[in-house]
Amino acid sequence: MYAETLSTRIVATVPSMDEASLIRAAQKGDQDAFERLVRTYDQSVLRIAMNLLRAPEEARDVYQETFLKVYKNLNSFRFDCSFHTWLYRIATNICLDHLRRRKVRREESAVAETSEGTVDRMSTFVESAPHANPERQTWNRQLSSKISGALEDLTPRERTVFELRHYEGLRLRAIGEMLGTTEEAAKNCLFRATQKMRVSLESFA
Repeated sequence: MYAETLSTRIVATVPSMDEASLIRAAQKGDQDAFERLVRTYDQSVLRIAMNLLRAPEEARDVYQETFLKVYKNLNSFRFDCSFHTWLYRIATNICLDHLRRRKVRREESAVAETSEGTVDRMSTFVESAPHANPERQTWNRQLSSKISGALEDLTPRERTVFELRHYEGLRLRAIGEMLGTTEEAAKNCLFRATQKMRVSLESFA
């Protein structure tokens, strides 16, 4: 009985490790701490890769590349920015490399795989209803296709900024930090991307 009470008291007084402690432990080679960091951010990294690349297999490759790079370079993290900013910067730069390597433009599916099944990611731009009429559904599909094509016409950096702002909901300052540039530069890039999107979609206005 006493041992049980003592054990409970000891467990209760051991604080759970905060993120900074996890990072420091992982930097010292604690595999469990590193795995806990991965579990904290794995879905966010995969979602960013899916949003930017729109290709499940490529997104999974980016996911693996990202955490491999984080593992190899974790000792270089000096807490001069938030860990998630540092991590997302790595993921975003790897996505940018993948986008730049796409020498031949191809049509990409607007459909994404999620934990809840297959969804149309373009639905965030398109107003839809459970019982939409066929004419409306056809219009939605055409708009989704047009948006996919418009995104393809953006430069890799413009597309990245546009997606991070509109799909991830990140502030321009955070986007600038992730891309290693300024908030003003990210703002100008978003403006150019938005203008191009408007021109591409003007027939649907």
